[in-house]
Amino acid sequence: YMGIEYSNMQSLLRVAVCQLKPGLNKASNLAQAVTAIKTASDQGARLICLPECFNCPYGNEYFEKYAEEIPEGETYSLLAQTARDCRVVLVGGSIPERQGSQLFNTALAFGSDGTFLAKHRKMHLFDVDIPGKITFCESKTLTAGNNVTFFDCEFGRIGLAICYDIRFPLLAQLMQQNGCRILVYPGAFNSTTGPLHWELLARARAVDTQSVVVMASVAFDPTATYPAWGHSMVVGPVGDVKSQLNRDEGILITDVNLAEIDEIRARIPISKQRRDDVYHLIHK
Repeated sequence: YMGIEYSNMQSLLRVAVCQLKPGLNKASNLAQAVTAIKTASDQGARLICLPECFNCPYGNEYFEKYAEEIPEGETYSLLAQTARDCRVVLVGGSIPERQGSQLFNTALAFGSDGTFLAKHRKMHLFDVDIPGKITFCESKTLTAGNNVTFFDCEFGRIGLAICYDIRFPLLAQLMQQNGCRILVYPGAFNSTTGPLHWELLARARAVDTQSVVVMASVAFDPTATYPAWGHSMVVGPVGDVKSQLNRDEGILITDVNLAEIDEIRARIPISKQRRDDVYHLIHK
């Protein structure tokens, strides 16, 4: 894929997902994240993923107050420094980003030397209305991003999207077509859609793309205006759930065999069997 040579890459990758419980105190949220990253690193994790909105509560009433400019903001510099200190590839969940008058829900990725690798602005905003259960409209405050996001690191090419983005299989397929073998989704499903679709969507995207899918959620907080489902998980390329947490705070450590991805793709070669003469997926 895309000129990347995987044969020289380490085949066993220890992945960590830090299921955090952010509160109203931003400094405390950031300190909690750094502690979790360092704990995961001490346990041998080389790819560490934080959840959606890990530096503030999730909600339209919070995005403006907690928003930062990138790269000027404190969260950006702290993540870069922590990735460098721990020598890990870090997917820094997502944070509210301010650019001019616009706000975005933005995920950041940093290399093991602290280098900035990628920024994904949530492409599909969470606008849903399930009467009596969950009503939310991110588009009241946020602007949608327009980019398919992936980055290269010592473990190959990794795709990055956020939460509601996982409901759109064409986005995952575009990441796979661009050479991604791991797809990371920081997220925060709720108690209605979580039990219905969180695991199902993770497994579906893993099977669609024959990739490892990493789902990084915030923990359940009964005092939050938006209590998250939790259940961070890692799913293998045949749709098998390799590990998962419950709804409480914790760090999920999973060893992923990258060679398994290539084996599955060779044995069931769906990416070579697409009928481009009949239909075609276009990245505009």
